[in-house]
Amino acid sequence: MDSVSVNKFRDNLKGFVEQVVVNHEPLKVTRRAGEDFVVISADDWEREQETLYVLQNSNLMKQIADSIKTHNDNEGYKPSKEEMSEITGL
Repeated sequence: MDSVSVNKFRDNLKGFVEQVVVNHEPLKVTRRAGEDFVVISADDWEREQETLYVLQNSNLMKQIADSIKTHNDNEGYKPSKEEMSEITGL
């Protein structure tokens, strides 16, 4: 993550905001007297929140782990050719 002083951030606000939004990379803004803060695009923040929700939800994590195991063991439901054609639209 790139880092910039609050003074430089303030002087080049538009450019830094554009950089954060276009590159989808957060920017750490440092302050001499106080805590630093991070600038992140709204879309990236929403994705982070969704990821945190899944990671903190033990039921969802168990379903994911069970699904991975089923996939790795080559078990579980296997759609027919007709179902695959319908699913994929081919």
